[in-house]
Amino acid sequence: MQRRCALAASLAALIITTAALPASAQGVELAGVKYPPTAQLAGSTLQLNGAGIRYKFVVKVYTAALYVGSKSTSPEALLAQTGPKRMHVVMLRDIDANELGKLFTRGMQDNAPKEEFSKFIPGTLKLADIFSQQKKLKAGDHFYVDYVPGQGTTVVVNGKATAEPIREPEFYSALLRIWLGPQPADGALKDALLGREAARPVTSPGQQ
Repeated sequence: MQRRCALAASLAALIITTAALPASAQGVELAGVKYPPTAQLAGSTLQLNGAGIRYKFVVKVYTAALYVGSKSTSPEALLAQTGPKRMHVVMLRDIDANELGKLFTRGMQDNAPKEEFSKFIPGTLKLADIFSQQKKLKAGDHFYVDYVPGQGTTVVVNGKATAEPIREPEFYSALLRIWLGPQPADGALKDALLGREAARPVTSPGQQ
């Protein structure tokens, strides 16, 4: 009897420990979109730092996940990382791609000092042009915004690179400030991307 009780206690402890594992160890699922715990980019294994949903009023616009070389809850630490990075966005509703490009440009402008933003104007114009060429992004469409040292920033829409990389190394940090800067697009999304807000773990078929 004592042996059975000890075994039951051990199993209970194991279940509690497993349930307490951080969601990023399994990946996360948001609005039906699954983000794996790691991503491969330029020969590097990136870690899922956090993921969340962008809301406009009460409407879900897109999910976003940030992958980096070393996880952190500090925006400054993440922006200072020099290795590969990836922002993975999946649309939850149809949207005019040109308008989204303009919003990204505005977000960069709002989160950079004027004298600094002038350095990014060529890159922001190229970014706006990339999205304007897409015409429309539909629910389920996805894109990566990747940074690789020595190459620059590349936008990959539905698995296809859209243009030559934006070479300026500082451009990617300016872009990330759209979500992680002092005036982020969505404060709750910023917390989620920083890993300050728990996301629901991915569940296997048959689980609720």
